[in-house]
Amino acid sequence: MSTSNSEARRAIYDKLRTALNDGTPLDKRRAEVEARIGSPPKHPQPSRTAKTGADMVAQFRGYLEGQSAVVVDVPSKDGIPSAIAAYLRSQNLAMTVRSGSDPYFADVPWSKEPTLTVDKGRAEPKDETGLSHARAGISETGTLVLTSGPENPVTLNYLPETHVVVIEEKDIVGGYESGWAKIRERFGKGFMSRTVNFISGPSRTGDIGGRLVMGAHGPRRMCVVIVKS
Repeated sequence: MSTSNSEARRAIYDKLRTALNDGTPLDKRRAEVEARIGSPPKHPQPSRTAKTGADMVAQFRGYLEGQSAVVVDVPSKDGIPSAIAAYLRSQNLAMTVRSGSDPYFADVPWSKEPTLTVDKGRAEPKDETGLSHARAGISETGTLVLTSGPENPVTLNYLPETHVVVIEEKDIVGGYESGWAKIRERFGKGFMSRTVNFISGPSRTGDIGGRLVMGAHGPRRMCVVIVKS
């Protein structure tokens, strides 16, 4: 940074300090800031974030289906292969999905669907279907929260034309604040994945001639598998 830029920045900070200085000792002001960061107050939230149990899950499903996603319930992880296979058949798609190295899928009995192939690694241009595991679901808007990394490469979210996302029912929460809490719980204090993606259905746009176009910036189809927990 040049000297002139440093001086300009210092001048701005000096003006801010002068404007904000109400005579409170600096140590006290710092303590107040640290206390607020350590225990932030709750801000207003819409009433739909207060739903719980079956009502919360139903709202989550409703918003996703309203955005053209297909939502399927399975009683346990054992039902994941059959749910995915049935969806792919219904869409006349190839029985192959691309998935990362998420340990969540390690004990899924894929052999129950011998015609279904699960390739590992980040998505490639030839891949038709990506398979991801969502860290949280936001009932407030029907939004899936996905973190990036080898377990769930971000390319799975956007490159294939079809995106299948598995989420545990227990990971569905009311509002975004609770969703972020799930992510922080997953990674621990001071850590975070490189990206956090919020996905609320298949990709769509109405910018092209005023017509609704699916798959403009990502998958044109989405299937969400909710595993009862």
